[in-house]
Parts: sequence; structure tokens; C-alpha cells
Amino acid sequence: MTEEHKNFISLDEEIPEDIEEFRKSRSLGIAGRIACNFIDSPLTPMLMVAALAIGLLGLIFTPRQEDPQISVPMIDIFVNYPGASAEQVTTLVTEPLERLMMEIPGIKHVYSATQRGRTLVTVRFKVGEKLGPSIVKVHSKLQSNMDIIPPGVSMPLVKPKGIDDVPIVTVTLWSKTVDDASMRTLALDVLQRLQEVPNTGQGFVVGGREEQIRVEVNPEKVAGYGLTLDQIAGTIMSANSEMPAGSIEYGNNVFSIQSGEFLHTAQDVANLVVGSYQGSPIYVRDVAKVFHGPAETKRMVTYFTGPAGDPEEGAEHGYPAVTVAIAKKIGTNGVTVARDILEKLEQLKGTLIPENVHASITRNYGKTANDKVNELLGAMFDAAVAVSILCLLTLGVRAAFVVITVIPIVILTTIWAAWVMDFTIDRVSLFALIFAIGILVDDAAVVVENIFRRWMEAGKTSVTVAIDAVREVGNPTIIATFTVIAALLPMGFVSGMMGPYMRPIPVMGSVAMFFSLLAAFIFTPWFAMRVRPASTKAFRKAEEKEKRTQQRIGRIYRPIITPLIENRFLGWVFLISVIALTMLVCTLFYFKIVTVKMLPFDNKPEFDVVINLPEGTALPVTANVTETLARAIQKEIPEVTALQSYVGTASPFNFNGLVRHYYLRQNPWEADIQVMLKDKHERERSSHEIAVATRHLLKPIADRLGARIQVVEMPPGPPVLQTLTAIVYGPDQKTRRQVARDLTAIFEQAPNIVDVDNYMDEPHSYWRFVIDKEKATRYGISIETINKNVAMAMGGFQIGDVKRAAPLEPTYIVLQTPLAVRSQIARLANLPIRSQSGKTIPLGELGRFVQLPEDHYIFHRDLRPVEYVTGEGEGRLGAPVYGMMEVEKRLKDYVTPDGVTLSGHLIGPPENDLKSAFEWSGEWTVTYETFRDMGIAFMGAMILIYALIVLEFKDYTLAGIVMSPIPLTLIGIIPGHWIMDADFTATSMIGMIALGGIIVRASILLVEFVKHEVAMGRDIKEAAIEAGRIRLRPIFITSMALALGSWAIISDPIFQGMAVSLLFGVAAST
Repeated sequence: MTEEHKNFISLDEEIPEDIEEFRKSRSLGIAGRIACNFIDSPLTPMLMVAALAIGLLGLIFTPRQEDPQISVPMIDIFVNYPGASAEQVTTLVTEPLERLMMEIPGIKHVYSATQRGRTLVTVRFKVGEKLGPSIVKVHSKLQSNMDIIPPGVSMPLVKPKGIDDVPIVTVTLWSKTVDDASMRTLALDVLQRLQEVPNTGQGFVVGGREEQIRVEVNPEKVAGYGLTLDQIAGTIMSANSEMPAGSIEYGNNVFSIQSGEFLHTAQDVANLVVGSYQGSPIYVRDVAKVFHGPAETKRMVTYFTGPAGDPEEGAEHGYPAVTVAIAKKIGTNGVTVARDILEKLEQLKGTLIPENVHASITRNYGKTANDKVNELLGAMFDAAVAVSILCLLTLGVRAAFVVITVIPIVILTTIWAAWVMDFTIDRVSLFALIFAIGILVDDAAVVVENIFRRWMEAGKTSVTVAIDAVREVGNPTIIATFTVIAALLPMGFVSGMMGPYMRPIPVMGSVAMFFSLLAAFIFTPWFAMRVRPASTKAFRKAEEKEKRTQQRIGRIYRPIITPLIENRFLGWVFLISVIALTMLVCTLFYFKIVTVKMLPFDNKPEFDVVINLPEGTALPVTANVTETLARAIQKEIPEVTALQSYVGTASPFNFNGLVRHYYLRQNPWEADIQVMLKDKHERERSSHEIAVATRHLLKPIADRLGARIQVVEMPPGPPVLQTLTAIVYGPDQKTRRQVARDLTAIFEQAPNIVDVDNYMDEPHSYWRFVIDKEKATRYGISIETINKNVAMAMGGFQIGDVKRAAPLEPTYIVLQTPLAVRSQIARLANLPIRSQSGKTIPLGELGRFVQLPEDHYIFHRDLRPVEYVTGEGEGRLGAPVYGMMEVEKRLKDYVTPDGVTLSGHLIGPPENDLKSAFEWSGEWTVTYETFRDMGIAFMGAMILIYALIVLEFKDYTLAGIVMSPIPLTLIGIIPGHWIMDADFTATSMIGMIALGGIIVRASILLVEFVKHEVAMGRDIKEAAIEAGRIRLRPIFITSMALALGSWAIISDPIFQGMAVSLLFGVAAST
């Protein structure tokens, strides 16, 4: 900005030299008063140092993490109802519990999954609700309704989960020589020591077999000696007891008395007498094998090195492993906590962790967060340097120096404000700062340029002239700055998960703009006075140079713009062409030349392969399938550094797994493979490309082996249940399940939909011992006794624990029959049960084993029975909306069993369950809510901007003219996404909204100039041409600064859309 402000006031008026006299001579306005108070005050440099100091404190102490913290409390409630069918559990437990939970304020959804004998109810609160108060609400509601729990139903077990429960560090212990049971014991010790690190949160161990004392009874020997399992269990339990028995005084001392003694070893258990036979004692060892060792294998964790891994590890064949997972406390710095954990781990190597056990870091969110933050801080520095060079080239050395000094002050004070407002330093907040760099210099540039210009005109570097120069541009600058803030702030009210995720952009962007305005009025005049030249010779030389520059601009600009203004026909043709071009570029969405997506995939260091075999599949089969898939990845994907397979247990969950409840995957037919990749700077393919290649590699293998797989990437933003989710409603379970099966088949037919699955369990069976109640009553044997003996025989029945020296988990005494007996149901027929008369009756006399079909899962969502069909989008048209369109096409020829032609509900569930219907959910819901709210935010921003302009110019029509360039941004934004081969995402929308305020900023000063020229008697057409000529260069400078700031983030997958919108939108609107 150079000469555009020189006619804003009369320059013939003499300006007093004395500040006090000058203050009395005219109204200074807000900007003038601020400048007058600080331009020569000794407090100004102190204030500047203070601003830098608190900014540095904010930079040091603000927690660092990769993504913003989103508070989405999810509370799981587990309830058991042994023996009840799934339908009985639903009606007596699930539905009453759901109704109670729906009464709690702040609830978003209540989900439930019910099976025979138990139910899980998940309460999901609205985004932004705090975890602590949410837990209190649930507990309070449960405690106040304990009186309505039906007989036989267990007490509810409440397990809250939040974002801070996600482990930030996982360490996998593996060895070629040490078994998994020993490594689990070691892992518990390692976890204990690692949690000594300050600010560590929840920790747990995954994998390994627990130590136990196993008592494997021989049913034939037990029957031969006339004993029962009840008798053996009772003997062990009664012998394993110790209790205080009072105290005695002896001499001058008091001694406490203990009675009894705990069992300590397997030998102690084996030597217990359980009865007598022909006058001889019968020991436990006579009827059972007793040994201390690992439990039977119920889960398996294996560690593999990949082709890009450390060849010295040598784990390409796969070795048993155990994983230690640790989270951080709420509100702490994940980077420092992770660093301290790993430092502690290094201290344990060679001491607690022996040389023959490897400790591989399989997750370090502290490092990924720090790398991302440092990468963005580097990008921010690059943007600041680029903008500084631009200022040097266009403003001159002295003026540029003043403007450049404002950048670190504004950025650091904004970071301090983030600390105060409880934000974190993450990629979203840093993107807000990078975006702001391109526009925050404009306020300082306006002020300093006007100061230097006025000094040149006055022929002296007077302090009062500088104050008057600030006053001169104060109001337009304030209004222009608040138009940008008005464009940004409404985005802070976006609902759903994307609201708090993207909130740092409007909040921190607005704070940066406000601080830049204050800095322009406080620090810029002070700096300008300190760098002013001693003589006016340099000013005169600069003035001559400025005239020549403006003449060159005029020779180029006038021939282009004058015909459009002077010739009415050409003007209308130009206007209609612009409107037509705007409409034309919008068709790029319709023809899918530019695609729409919530957020693109990020380039992450890991992804998971989730494996599901048919229900009822045994653990060894699942393990073999998982190993086959892991070895295929190991062989064919060169970027893999390591893999961990988890069979029959869940891997340490991430935010995605938290929302999808992957941590509950504990069945023998469930597994997953965690795939670790080398650093993104060391590979050519992105993690998404590698994940797609992995999916195509594994799908044929999985189909051949009868498994269903899902390649699950870490989401670029807030996670959802699945990218594509159809929630099926209907009049009864049979109809719902059939519709869900048919929808699954339609999903599989649709292009670009992969990893298709549903939540329905495959038909499988279970064994039930059906008791002959008449015989049991005749023998005087209770049903409870029979049930207890069957449970003891079938394995895993815990009858206490042994008291070992300082264990970190109990060593249980487990009573069971050998696996060879348990696998042959017929052999259990000889199991003796003691009758009321004291005789033993074979189990086979009291009933029989029958095989029955297992009850199907019953799913509810917000009290309504549902089924789920899921899928993932893949390819260029991988956004859910395109998959939904393909499914809807195929649904035109489909009729449900109850005669309904289906079409998905887009913005809510169907009104009732009388007929079959389904609701689109998953990423579509987040997409719809985000773009809906951003559309509302855009309209709100436009209204606020319009109101501000009307407030300034007191003219409704003129305000519309000032805002007229906003639609022109589409001419650049939409083709820009096509040129850059980028999806139009939520961040693209943010850039478009922000751009509306930025370009209006330039229009305000342009119209202000035109108004003044017209008031001075100049023809309106000539005034408009002259305003455009004079404003062209400063507008170009502002646009270039914004473009340079945008270019710094254009390579980031998530914020590329925002950068494209700003870069190409400002080019078109300029």
C-alpha cells in the first residue's frame, strides 16, 4: 500500500509538533489514541519483551501432540445374566438399562450388543462432554436404580473410555529362547517400572500366558476313590486360608495371633489330603496332576520383522511376544511423557530386561507428534521467511524491517493464547498459524507504509505525523481485520466430531488477527520511529521511484480495465461471462471431475489388518490363517519394518479402535495384524497406497482360507464406526437379518466399496448339559451342585490363588479335567456327583449333553433393534457419497421380504420399525454434519461481514459491491482442486470461508478510496479506475503473502484442500 491513503484527509492542514497539542487539535480515533500512547513510551519495548517472553513460555509449556484432543466420553456397561437366552437378556436387562441411560442429559447415542447370558451397553456422550462428569452421571443413574435388577443378574460393571486411554507408547517384548509366559511376567515388571515415569496414565499388558497352579483331575480315579470334584475343591479352598485370631500378652509384649496358612506352591496343593480309602489317606496328587506353569493357550501374540526392518533382529520367522502399552494422563504433554518412558526403558535394558529378550518400540505417538509439530514449525518458519522476503522486495528495507518484527510477536503471543485457552500445539493449531502468517502482516504493512508515505510528503519524520498516519488508516484497517475474524469465527460452532477437531483454525486464526491489529497500532509506530532516516533525501528518492512504478502499472492496467467501465456492452459481456464461468466450474462437482471427501488419507507410520473367521473357529485355525496373511505381507510389501499378530486378543487400541471397540475383540476366531512402516521420508508410497496394495494382496488369500479381512488405516481426522455404514431397521429379527444379508451382497457388487462385512454372526452351536430334574431331585442333588461340577470339569475354574513372593498378578489355582477328557464329552459321563445320601452318582445318570444352535446377537441403537452393514471406500471415488450412490442405483430393483423398495435415510433413522428401512451412517454422518454446519457458518460469516461493511459505509448497496468478489473465488478454487488432483474436503471449505473475509479486506480499502475521490469531485468511473491502479500493487502483495503462506502447507495431505482454496481462490479473486 503506497499512495492509496494520501487523499483520505486533507494534507494542507498543519500538524502540530507537540504530542499533547496534537492530541487536543483533532479526534484521533481508537488507532490514533493507541499509537499516541505507545509511539514514544518506555513501556512499549517492555511490552514487546513481555509478549515475546510469554509467547516463549507458551511454546515451551503448551502440550504437543499430533491431533487436537477431542472429548468423546464412551462408557461401556457389562452385565451378565447366566443361563438366559439372548432374547431374555434383551427384555429383562438390555432394554431397561438402555431406557435408564437415555434419560441422562448429554447423551448422543446408546448402543447395545446382547448375546446369550450377557449384554454390553455403550453410552456415547456428545462431543465436548467431560469424561469425569459423564462417569458420575452414569454411576448415579445406576446406583439409584439398583432395586429393579432382576434376580440372577450380575451387578453392572462400568468401564469408561476416553481419548487419553489410548496408549501413546507400546513396547513389544520378544525372544527366540524365552517363552511367552516368562515374558508376560517380565512385561508386568517392566510395566510397573515404566509407570514410575511422571504423568503416565493407564497401562496394560497384551499377550502371554498367566502363571497358574493347575490341578488336572482324572475323572476315573476320582470316581474310583469315591471322591467328587466338589470335595477336592472344598479341601483346597479350606486349606488355603489364614486369618487373624486375636492377640496375647506375654511378659511385657503383645503378640498378634494368626491362624491357618496360605498355600504357596504346587507341592503344597499336591500334598493336601482330600479323603481316605481303605484306611489310607488320599492326597490330591493321587487323583490329579498338580503343576505350576503357564495357563493353556487362549491368545497368541507374535512378532515378525519386515523386509525394511533391522536385519540384526532376525525375527523374520516370527517369535512369541508380549506387548506393554502405556497411555498418558489427561492434559499432559505426550511428547515429553513418551520420551521419558523410552529413556526409562533404556535404563531397564541389561538390568531388568535380559540380553536374550528384545524390546521393540511398536508405537511412539510422542515421536510422531513431535515430528509433525517440528515439521510444521519448519513450514511456519519457511512461510515467515518467504513473507519477509516479499516485504523486503516490495516495501523497502526500513519499512520491511518494521513489518517483519511483528511476525514473531504475533505468532508467539498467539501460542501463549492457545496455552491459556487449553489448546495444544498440534498440526491443526499450527496450520492455523501458518495460514495466518500470510495475512497478519497486512495490518502492519498498511500502517508502516502510510507512516513512511506521510513522512515523505511532510518532508520530516515527525512523531505527530506518524500518529496522524496511523489515525488515517485506523478505521478501515480495524474494519478490514474484523471482516477476516467475522469469516473465521462462525466455523468455531461446527458441531459433531469435526467441530473440536478443526476449532483451533477459527479460534487461533482470529486471535492471531486480533493480535496483529494490536501490534500494528502499538509496536509498528514505535519501530518506525526507531528506523526512520536522519534526512529526507532517501524519502525523495523513494517518492520518485514510486511515481515511476505507478506509471508502469497504469500503462498495463488502464488499457484492460477502462473499456470494461467505459463500454456498457463490454461490461455486461464481462459480467455475464464471469457468472457463466462460475456456474461452469461448479459442474466439475456434478461430473465428478472434482471429487468431494470429508478428509483425505494421511501418510501414517502404521495400519492394521483386522481378521474375522466364522464364529466357533478354534484358536489354532485362526493362528494359522493369521500367520499365512502376515507372511504374505512380510514377503510382498517392501516398506514394512515389523508386524505383530494378535490372535484371540486385541492389539493395543488407537483412537480408531477406541470408537470401534476393537479392544473387546477377545474371541478365538478374531485376530489382527499391526503393520509398521518405515518413515514416510524413506519411502515413495504413502501409507494409503501401501494399505490398498496390502488389501489387494490379502483378499484372495483370505477368501481361500474362509476369512474376512479389513485393512484399517489410522483416520486423518475423527474416527467413525466405518466409512460406509448402513443401519438396518425392520419389523423383526428375521427380516432385518435377511435385508442385511442382501445389502451386504449389494455392497459387494458396488465399485469402489471394499472390506464389506456385517455384524451378524454366522450360525454356530454350543453344548448344553440338560439336567434330568426328576432324577436330580430323587438323588437329593441340587441343580447348582451339578452346574458347579460341570464347570469345574470343563476348565478354568478358579478355586483361589497361591501366595507367591511379590507377584504383579495373582497365581490362580485352577481345577479342571485334562484337555483330552474335555474334548471327549462322553468321558465326562463318569464324573462323580455326591448325592444327599453320601453316594456318588455318575454325571451321565443326571442328564445328557446336547448340541444347540447359538443365539444370534441382538443389536440396538437408541432403543431400536438394528443390524449393521459396513464397507470402506477405495479409489478416486472412495468418499462415502459415491459408494452410497452406487448402492442406491442397485436398490431400485430390490424388494425386501416385507415388500418394501429400499432407499437409505440420509439425515436420521426411519420414523418406525413397521417396515424395513435403513439409515446411512458412518463417515457420511460426519460429512453431512460438517458441510451442513460449514455452509451455515459461511452464511453467518457473510451476514457478519455485510453488517460490518454497512456499519462502516452506511450504504446497503455499497456493502454488496464490496462483497461481490467472494463468488469469484469459486472460479479459482474448484479448477484449482482439479489441477492439483485434490479432493474438495472440509479443509477446502474452511479455506473458502476464510478467503471470503480476506478478499473483502482489500475491497474495503479500495471502496474507501473511491468514495473519497468522488467526494473530492472526481468522476466515479475515473475514481474507480484510479483506485484499481493504485490498489493493484498492495492487493498483489497481500495476495502473494497469502499464497506463500498457503504454499507452505500444500504438501500436507490433510490441509492440502485448504491450501488449494486459498492459493487458487485468491489468484482468481485478485
